[in-house]
Amino acid sequence: MVRPALEVADIFRAHGPAWRAAQPTHLSLGQLKVMSAIEQCRSAALGGHVLHCPACEHDEIAYNSCRNRHCPKCQASAAKRWLEARQTELLPVDYYHVVFTLPAPISAIAYTNKAVIYRLLFEVAAETLRTIAADPKHLGARIGATLVLHTWGSALTHHPHVHGIVPGGGLSFDGERWVACKPGFFLSVRVLSRLFRRRFLEALEQVHRAGQLQFFGEYAHLSDATAFADWLAPLRQCEWVVYAKRPFAGPAAVLAYLSRYTHRVAISNSRLIAVDERGVTFRWKDYREAGATRHKTMTLTTDEFMRRFLLHVLPGGFHRIRHYGLIANTGRRENLARARELLHVAPADEVPGGSDTLSEPVPPTFVCPDCGAAMMIVDTLARMQLIRAPPRYRGVP
Repeated sequence: MVRPALEVADIFRAHGPAWRAAQPTHLSLGQLKVMSAIEQCRSAALGGHVLHCPACEHDEIAYNSCRNRHCPKCQASAAKRWLEARQTELLPVDYYHVVFTLPAPISAIAYTNKAVIYRLLFEVAAETLRTIAADPKHLGARIGATLVLHTWGSALTHHPHVHGIVPGGGLSFDGERWVACKPGFFLSVRVLSRLFRRRFLEALEQVHRAGQLQFFGEYAHLSDATAFADWLAPLRQCEWVVYAKRPFAGPAAVLAYLSRYTHRVAISNSRLIAVDERGVTFRWKDYREAGATRHKTMTLTTDEFMRRFLLHVLPGGFHRIRHYGLIANTGRRENLARARELLHVAPADEVPGGSDTLSEPVPPTFVCPDCGAAMMIVDTLARMQLIRAPPRYRGVP
């Protein structure tokens, strides 16, 4: 793979140390860890392997990856492993793409309440889908959904939303038949939007009463219950963006979509154009415009670029890909087996891409860039030992 001319890691290495020193109290431990991981990714700091090609005698060094989920360079292999595990879970039905988006005022307070509001976004979106699908007036079935959290807009702004991948149907409540949705139509977007808005605002009020929200700066007054209720009032009347796209063109298209979305980070290295005295220039899409005019370039100062990138660091341990309903981790195997039986298709271990593919030859981990032959590891390079300061105790400067 050819290395991009410019990477996020290059910007962090060149400008990150000075920026961190200038604002030591404005970065969380999680953000500092992400910067450090990206800066060290595939460098001597993480160690690596010395590779040798027995076919053409080519030698090279392959440095280890940081494997941080926010690193633009480390997501391709993670996405591949995740997709291989999902192949046997696809059903021979239409799949739909549904998006639930938070309005701007809630996005603003979400930044200082990521764990709480992102969790609500997942839970309420999943509950909305299952509730409307269970209604006999709409579908009357138990459905499954995979939800993926994205927190960014194309210009790296804070824009929390979840992408849902949903099979076009579900199991009847007695489990005796497969209930398919209407061809080309999943669920009413208007109905989904109304229920999502109502349930999210109810849940937001609950966590506020429980004291789980934090407010700072211009939002500090929202700690007061009356002020918070007044602030929520306009949000009950505005439109909340929920939309559904046309069904995917078969299971292969679903996997292709998932490969682009599940392990995406705020910005890929391929979108970077240049870094100079003006700042960082990158490509972005203006979705308010149509056609070729939506493809634009933007230049941000290096400080602002790094700030926007780090807006999207997730809380530690927070899962950004979640499964609900029929494909929730509990009961997934049994539910999918029953669905396949009702759809009259082969069990998962008998379809192409199932467990029988384990007998296929495994491609080599390292391939020679000169002749394409498999390369051998002839030596291991240890990672650098970081110098750690002694622990600081209270009262000791």
